[in-house]
Order: sequence, then structure tokens, then C-alpha cells
Amino acid sequence: MASDINRRAFMRKSVVSAAAGAIALDAKSAAAAANRPAVEPKNTLPIGKIAGMSVSRLLLGGNLLTHYTHSRDLRYVYNLAAQYNTEAKILETLAIAESHGVNTLVIHTTPWTDAILGKYKKQGGKIQIIMCPTAAVDPSMEAYTKQVRHIADMGIDALYLWGVRADKLASKGKMDLIAKAVDLVKSYNLPSGVGAHDINVVRLCEQHKIDTDFYIKTFHHHNYPTGPRPNEIKGPYAEIPGYWCSNPGDVIDVMKDVKKPWIAFKVMAAGAINPDNAFRYAFENGADHVLAGMFDFEIAEDVKTAKTILTDLKRTRPWQS
Repeated sequence: MASDINRRAFMRKSVVSAAAGAIALDAKSAAAAANRPAVEPKNTLPIGKIAGMSVSRLLLGGNLLTHYTHSRDLRYVYNLAAQYNTEAKILETLAIAESHGVNTLVIHTTPWTDAILGKYKKQGGKIQIIMCPTAAVDPSMEAYTKQVRHIADMGIDALYLWGVRADKLASKGKMDLIAKAVDLVKSYNLPSGVGAHDINVVRLCEQHKIDTDFYIKTFHHHNYPTGPRPNEIKGPYAEIPGYWCSNPGDVIDVMKDVKKPWIAFKVMAAGAINPDNAFRYAFENGADHVLAGMFDFEIAEDVKTAKTILTDLKRTRPWQS
């Protein structure tokens, strides 16, 4: 009995010590990240111009950093990303991306985004930030205006209309509100874009001559194991888990005549297509930039892959940035 008690006491003490050690290490890593000096890029990527901004052909996506993973039915992945991408790791990831020539981050608003990005800037980080407000877009424009004003005050470099909002507005024929959202950002002298999952958003923006500076549009092929079957595609954009570009051929046809920069996202179908295959497909079929969600340990290899592809491209659409 005494030995059992001693073993339990030992185990309890060990667990407490381990937990305390983990907390100390996390605090130490956070402090180190906060004090990390500015990073000078050791590698460069080809760049394009978007409304005067010099933007690397490969951009860092913010979904993994905000823990908004598209993991299909693997529900544990969301929590896994949240446990891995702590504040210290996010700061480290931004620094690694910058050191490899990825000069722009695309991210949506969260309750803590501005705090972390503020810390990154204070420690000397120079990565550009394109952000999408997630506030509602309605005739009053009150909520959206408030959020845009806040983002502009943060010193963000460019904004775009969230694809979730643009899809819904375009499907209801509310192009006037898309135009208002675009013009609102321009009133702050910032580059203003439109995001979309549905290619009809781009088609209608072009028809209505919406004064957007760039598009952020999903784009990937369907040649992967969990890709959609023909009977699953019920419309121009059916939000079925496993894909985010219902008709890539249609995207290619529409975008070939668009004279504005196109940032392609979801090119890997949320991890189902390998980077080499996904990047090449996007660039060769007209994308001017590729937005990729990357963990810190993936950045170096993805940059290497993108640079290799960009030196040997057969494009039909002229570069628009």
C-alpha cells in the first residue's frame, strides 16, 4: 500500500513538473519570438504588381494561422492546428516566410489578428498584409464601414471583399453592394479587391465594370481521390466538402479575358493536391499569383517548388501583374 501511495505521489509530482516545464518553455519561446530581430530575405521570389504593390508570386495564406482549416470530415485537424500554431509559432512562421521571399500574407479578421500582426510589425516584420473584413455587407454598410475603418487604421496594405460575402451578393444580383464595398476601401486610398468561389462573381463584376483592383478566386483541378464526381456538381458553386472550384474549365475561360491581377487560392484543394502539381496547374492556366496555406516547415520547399515552376511556364493568359 505504501509503495502504491509513493508511486502515485511520484507520478503526480512528475505530471505537475512536466506541465510547469511546458508552460515555461512556451513562455520562453513566445518571448524569443517577440524579440526576434527583423529578417532579411535570404531568398527571393519573382514578383508582380497589384495596384502599385510589389507582390511575390507565392503568397502566404492565413487560414492555418487563424486555425480555420478545411479538413473535410477530419474534425480533429482544427484543434491540432490550433495547438500547433500558437502565437509564438505564428510569429515564427511569418518570419520564415519573409526570409524566403514570400512578401505578402492574406488573412481574414479574427478577434486576435490585429494583436499578433501588431506584434509582428513591432519586432521589425515587413511582410505586406492583404486582409478581408468579415462583417456583413448590407444597404446600410454600417458594420462593414466600421470594420474597414479599423483595418485601415491598423496600417494594412490592401483589402478585399470576402468571397463568402461576394458569392451571396452576386447570386442575389446585389452588384451595387459589391461596388460599394470596393469603393469604400478605395476611399481610404488602399488597393481594393474582390474574393470569390463562384466564377459568376468575376463574370458579373466585369460586366458591371466594378472598379476592383484584383480578384482572389479559387482554382484547382478535380484529378485527386476525393475530387467531385459529375453528379455532385449541382450549380456554378456547390459547397460540397472536398472541393472549392466547381468548374475549373469555366474559370480558365472567364479569366483569360480579365485584365486585372488574379490571385488563385485553394489551389491544393485544402491539401489534397501536392504543391508541384497545384502550383503548375494554377500558373500555367492563368493565375498571376498563388495563395498557399503553409505550415512553417513547408515554406522552404514550397518556395523552391514555385521558383522552379516559374522558370519554365507555358501560359496562354498574359501576366496581369
